[in-house]
Amino acid sequence: MFYTDGRLQFPVRVETPDPQFARALQQAIGGVEGEIRVAMQYFFQACGARGNPKFRDLLMNTAAEELGHIEMLATAVALNLEGAPVSVKEEVAADPIGGAVLGGLNLKNILSSGLSAMPVDSDGVPFDMSHIYASGNIAADMTANVAAESTGRVLAVRLYNMTNDPGMKEMLSFLIARDSMHQNQWLAALEELGGAKQVFPIPNSFPQEMEKTEFSYAFLGFQADGSAPVAGRWSQGPSVDGKGEFTAAPMSPLGEKPMLGPAKPMSGAQNEQIQPL
Repeated sequence: MFYTDGRLQFPVRVETPDPQFARALQQAIGGVEGEIRVAMQYFFQACGARGNPKFRDLLMNTAAEELGHIEMLATAVALNLEGAPVSVKEEVAADPIGGAVLGGLNLKNILSSGLSAMPVDSDGVPFDMSHIYASGNIAADMTANVAAESTGRVLAVRLYNMTNDPGMKEMLSFLIARDSMHQNQWLAALEELGGAKQVFPIPNSFPQEMEKTEFSYAFLGFQADGSAPVAGRWSQGPSVDGKGEFTAAPMSPLGEKPMLGPAKPMSGAQNEQIQPL
């Protein structure tokens, strides 16, 4: 069950309404880096979490927090839109398309939601859930969550630098701080699962002797001239998971040129494709 008391997790105030910034904030709601993405990702990961129940609780608790962040950002969008300068509103009224472009408004926020936030990105594209990663493997999910919080923090920092409004900076400062915590909590969860030497490679339940082990820790180069691939920590020394040694070498083709059988009759292919070679 979920509960709400109707109050925001953190104060949201707008001193100087800015419809263009409202549009930018939509990215933090419905963009691929946004709060809908992480809320749904953690929710579905929690619903499918197996094993120690504390990881389910960790995920579900954080999903609930992210719903609160959506509420904060949606409030900020509405406040930036409803308090837009009269001159901008007059431009929109006189010339909806041109005025919206000049004022930075997203027409969907005017026509479809009555100056309110929507589950869309800054271009008005609806969030379609295609960036939700819930694999059923707790280590894989925690690793994906670090990336999700990292890109979310990048976006929040960019938004922070886009505005001079003190209220918006304060709200974003809070969200950036929570992104810092969430990055660290997912890394801490990976550490509790055993760290790199027990977690990786994911899934650790697959016997590595069943891999083509000569390729398990080989960094392969695909330069056309056959030169050695770029050197780095990934090309020499012990692997991060402690189970092998990094090597590096140019890759040569090991397979044959593919030869497919003839097309099936009545398949819409040309006669020349149907006849066997």
